[in-house]
Amino acid sequence: MNSPSVPHPYYEILIAAARKSGPATVAVAHACDHHALEAALDAASMGLISPILVGPQDRIQQAAQEAGLDIAALPIVHTEHSHDSAFRAVELIREGKASVLMKGSLHTDELMGAVVAGETGLRTSRRLSHCFVMDVPGRNEPLIITDAAVNITPTLADKVDIVQNAIDLAHVLKFEPVKVAILAAVETVSARMPSTIDAAALCKMADRGQITGAILDGPLAMDNAIDPEAAQIKHLVSPVAGQANILLAPDLEAGNMLAKSLTFMAGAAAAGIVLGARVPIILTSRADSVTARLASCAVAVLMARNALASGHVMGD
Repeated sequence: MNSPSVPHPYYEILIAAARKSGPATVAVAHACDHHALEAALDAASMGLISPILVGPQDRIQQAAQEAGLDIAALPIVHTEHSHDSAFRAVELIREGKASVLMKGSLHTDELMGAVVAGETGLRTSRRLSHCFVMDVPGRNEPLIITDAAVNITPTLADKVDIVQNAIDLAHVLKFEPVKVAILAAVETVSARMPSTIDAAALCKMADRGQITGAILDGPLAMDNAIDPEAAQIKHLVSPVAGQANILLAPDLEAGNMLAKSLTFMAGAAAAGIVLGARVPIILTSRADSVTARLASCAVAVLMARNALASGHVMGD
């Protein structure tokens, strides 16, 4: 877990911006342990969200009592079990009673199963994907890493949606300009490394307008994606090399290890969000710091407010 002594100034700016936009109503799916309840209460106390607790009422109240948490002011929507909680929370979104979905004390797969359910879910034309918004000590701006939690071995078509979701997020967070590094182990295209071929194809798709809103380059190795000196040593002439603010990982394992390495070895904080559904989805972890949880809520609130202001359903 992040040390509280490590500052994360970007998150403070992010949280302030979300508070200014006003709280969003959040359906918390299966809020049955103190981690889920604390996350909801912390964000509510900051003026970020108005939570609706979804789950077995007696279990929610027992968890709150055991943790010494006051949830008397929060509405509870009773369900029988975690599977029911996931579908009822999604139903609240579809009914227009909430604009953000938040994972409580249930498995991510169970929540996402309700989200992607055919006629009752929240799917759009986009593939769902996860983004970490990283506040890394020593960097002048935040860093988006995708996908580290949803798509295990994404195809080229999947990566188109994954990167477009991240670009849309970057614009809401006011990255200027948005620069995407498509990561691989090397910076040259090789038939023996499929991730490098995908990288080259994604760059050409951006050239042809199939991916919009950002400058893409790849394949790029991690060092020359974020370190200008490393890019210079490799003689890379690129508007992205050494300056990337979005990192597209070749697969979930690489993305997950990269994000967790930054968190646990470099003191970074990671705000996580799933995009591509009709609403933003907050996936909090019990290992998250309070700041990271609040930042996750802030990102979701800003995305929801942007969708409302634009009049468009997210992911379409």
